[in-house]
Amino acid sequence: MDEISALQRRADGGGPGPIRRTALHDTIVNHLRDMIIEGDLEPGTRLHEGQLGEQLGISRTPLREAIKYLASEGLVELVPSRGAVVKRFSAKDVHDMLTVLRTLEELAGRLACETATDSEIAQVRVLHNEMIDRYKAADRLQYYKLNQDIHTAIVKLAQNSSLFDIHAMLQTRLKRIRFIGHEGPEKWAAAVAEHEEMIAALEARDKARLSEVLGRHLFNAWDRVRDSL
Repeated sequence: MDEISALQRRADGGGPGPIRRTALHDTIVNHLRDMIIEGDLEPGTRLHEGQLGEQLGISRTPLREAIKYLASEGLVELVPSRGAVVKRFSAKDVHDMLTVLRTLEELAGRLACETATDSEIAQVRVLHNEMIDRYKAADRLQYYKLNQDIHTAIVKLAQNSSLFDIHAMLQTRLKRIRFIGHEGPEKWAAAVAEHEEMIAALEARDKARLSEVLGRHLFNAWDRVRDSL
């Protein structure tokens, strides 16, 4: 069958038409990443190319390329004699990564308050408002993606490429872990409240307050996920 048919139309919501190879690659990567984030592909799961290809309506070649890309992000392991397996992180792995991520975001918050333009801060507010809309609609996956976009945007405002690159790597590896941190109404509401503090501090350019709430938010992230590990 046409490799793009079911998967691409579901992603784009549009009709048939010429598809660039890079668009197909990105669509497959994003779809597999979402399956990992939401737990459809749990840690330790072997990725059977034949089964996945049939399920998604795509051939093995683009699927194999997408799996290799997810391996480069640290979400998948390429294990000798077993093939591709969804990465399983230990509790210590997660704690260590969250500790470093917290330090990076505390620094980013201080720098962002000094370097961001009013327009850039307004763009973060737009993301925040969209995230709140998804929270009110109980749309966890889209809420989560906007949540991560906000953290990325704040780090980007720091205008430090080394900080941005290291943060991006850790944030990608923690995608599934951060997603389960929103399970349950109390945990989700607490995370939202911290984001409300975050955007208020950024708009006030209060670098000490923003750094503190970002650090507290990542510290609390560990409390919200450790029992699930």
